[in-house]
Amino acid sequence: MYEPILDALRRGAATEALSAAREAVSAQPQDATSHRLLAAALRLSGEREPALAAIGQAIELAPEDANLHLERAGLLLQERQLDEAQAALARATGLDPNQFPAYVIQGHLAIGRGDLDEAERLVRTAARIAPEHPHVAAIEGSLAMRRGDADRALAILSRAAERFPGEPQLRHALGFAYLAKGHFAFAEQAFRALLESDPTSRPLRLLVADLMRRQGRPGEAAEELAPLLEGADAGAPLQRLVGELELEAGRNERALELLRQAFATQPRDRRNVLPLVEAWRRLGLADEARSTLDAALEEHPQTPDLWRARLLFEEFAGEAARGIIARWREAMPEHVPALEAQGTLHDRTGEADEAEAIARRIVELAPGHTQAELRLVDALLKRDPDAAVERVESLLARAPDPNVRRTLRQLLGRCLDIAGQPDAAAATWAELHAEVVDQRLPLPPSSNGIGQYPELAPLPDPASAVLLLWGAPGSLVERLAGTFDQAGAPLRADRFGPQPPNDPMQRYTTVPGLLDGSLDPAYMVSLWRAALPTRGINDGNVFDWLLWWDNALLLGLRAHLPEAVLMVAVRDPRDMLLDWLAFGAPMPLALPSPEDGARYLANVLAQIADLHEQDLFPHRLLKLDEIAEDPNALAQAIADALQIRVLVPPREMLGVQRFEAGRWRRFRDALGDAFELLTPVAQRLGYPAE
Repeated sequence: MYEPILDALRRGAATEALSAAREAVSAQPQDATSHRLLAAALRLSGEREPALAAIGQAIELAPEDANLHLERAGLLLQERQLDEAQAALARATGLDPNQFPAYVIQGHLAIGRGDLDEAERLVRTAARIAPEHPHVAAIEGSLAMRRGDADRALAILSRAAERFPGEPQLRHALGFAYLAKGHFAFAEQAFRALLESDPTSRPLRLLVADLMRRQGRPGEAAEELAPLLEGADAGAPLQRLVGELELEAGRNERALELLRQAFATQPRDRRNVLPLVEAWRRLGLADEARSTLDAALEEHPQTPDLWRARLLFEEFAGEAARGIIARWREAMPEHVPALEAQGTLHDRTGEADEAEAIARRIVELAPGHTQAELRLVDALLKRDPDAAVERVESLLARAPDPNVRRTLRQLLGRCLDIAGQPDAAAATWAELHAEVVDQRLPLPPSSNGIGQYPELAPLPDPASAVLLLWGAPGSLVERLAGTFDQAGAPLRADRFGPQPPNDPMQRYTTVPGLLDGSLDPAYMVSLWRAALPTRGINDGNVFDWLLWWDNALLLGLRAHLPEAVLMVAVRDPRDMLLDWLAFGAPMPLALPSPEDGARYLANVLAQIADLHEQDLFPHRLLKLDEIAEDPNALAQAIADALQIRVLVPPREMLGVQRFEAGRWRRFRDALGDAFELLTPVAQRLGYPAE
């Protein structure tokens, strides 16, 4: 719907752009992008004040969008006259100095519509007329930011701001450069100075409040915006924003009133529904939630978000939930989300035939619907595995998306296995791994035996509770981690997330460093301890889920962390390899071939066997072969190993069901060479050779 507007803007067709933009705003008055494009069209027409009003409305709808604030800064440009020296220079180069404002405005318009090459051309021309003009620096800095080069933007704008400290456009752009670099405090300072000179500016106040929120000060941000709520033009978007800030600050009662008002004005807007649902949940106002949502549904029965919210306040799959789903389907009989809810209900109550019928209807209405197709394949696997293989192959033939195709090929391997074709299943899985080797982490380096370990130090008094949790790919160690997490243990799984700790236990260079002496074992442990506060651990008690294990770590742990206990999850190594091949692992390691994976597992599990046989460090070896699918047994195994009480996690924590113990034997022909590499260590760990 935006393309006609963008096309008209590119061609400079102001009237056409205005007409298309006004139609878009009329069709979607709550869409910030429509208002942004209307502002661009108005500016192209020379209507500066209406353009400012339009971009202001866009900011009201999406105050967190920095690009909107940046475009508003461009709109605020005043076409200052060039001095005589600059005008003379322009004439000497053959350019008309009177065209300078047009180049500046057109440059900002080009940035606004994403035409960065055109913006660069225009700013080069403007710079030939007035190379030192602050508006040139403002565009150059903005252009660098839009290209993702925040460092260059900051350098350009900082130099210009030193020369023109009172120039508001530079202050705007400099604030955005700080924002792009994540320097929120400096950005707040820059924009607050502008706000002080223009205290009536709603967009600036919204921007300052957003920067306060980003610095972890939601309560102050809400107070910053409170004066805007007193105006006659305080609409639902502003009420919702302040309500969300109050929620974030934990001031639930204050949030509730604002969120009620926003919802009452626009009950069909999901952005108004979700925070109000959270406020009701926190305050235990289930009755109010039911009555409010029921009243809204009476007037707006075609709004799926209201039905979803209503279901949240009833027991899952209970009688009341059944009644709500029935009402939803009556109001929207062919609506896929309503059918999905009905199918989930049938699944929960064991009504397999009814669930399958719902899935078939969904696929008729939405061909290729992922969850419905998976449900149909699952049903076929139970009664006709060959038909399941055919259905997945037909889906593969119609799936253009590479990620969808990978998921379907993974499923195809599972179907081939159940259909009695283990060779084809193993080949399918191996191909999938081989295709993404360059996108995965390399296998961790490992030692080949340690000559002598230091003495195990005595326990400190008092001793912190330190558990090091690890399991090789295919061990299902993630189920132990999930059990600990559900039980409220101080588990840290951040090593697997986007912000892992910066300590030696995370680095591949640690083992080589310990072996060649470049990493001092005591220093390794001190760095690990020093990182704990940044991980939210201030008392030293931590259950640290490790990415990898190597007995070389004992060079530091025995002497400097004797209070720790290592817990290792194991299964028959051949089942572990099969699981890794079929399902992957929490740590996305490269698996070039089944034999490469077998060699890695054989090496690292031999180290675990050494540790266990020689009792090299306090440890607990938990064999999950017979208990991996039983939450009660998992909790009991941990409780017995550590002599603690452990809550039983919900079954949903287990995720997808995995192969039963001993499944590897079905794949002897397909993976015989790899299994042969693992047989010796399997026997050392207590598993039979055959």
